[in-house]
Amino acid sequence: MSRRIALSVTAGALVLAGAGAFALAHAGDQAPALADNTARYTAPEAARDGSFSFFTEVTAPSGVKSVKVLAWPEKSGLAAKQPTAAEMTAAEPARCKAAGAGTVRCAYTAAVSVGDAASSPRGTWHVAVLATAEDGTTTLDDKAADFTVG
Repeated sequence: MSRRIALSVTAGALVLAGAGAFALAHAGDQAPALADNTARYTAPEAARDGSFSFFTEVTAPSGVKSVKVLAWPEKSGLAAKQPTAAEMTAAEPARCKAAGAGTVRCAYTAAVSVGDAASSPRGTWHVAVLATAEDGTTTLDDKAADFTVG
């Protein structure tokens, strides 16, 4: 192999290695991404509880550490000041299962009693979601999904 070709190959390998290291470093800084958010509300009946369910898919290059969920009525104090990431750390966790490299599918379900439904504001509700990656980056979507309490 000629000296010129050997130098070209070596230089090319160094450039590719550097680009790969940059891509990996950049990927670690990406915040979690939410997809396919769905909320369902079923009103209780006299003999059985209803339910509220929320489903999402979260992807983070470093992996997903936690997903927190909070349902809040549009006609409330939260409408003027949506939930913050700091406040969302106290929200209830969703249950998540691995769905591929750096991706999880999460579900959150809560029972809704007749008493809960009677004391809840009617109308539109929003679902706030805080996703935290293993590297500490976060994504907060204060209106990830909506549902109606009738």
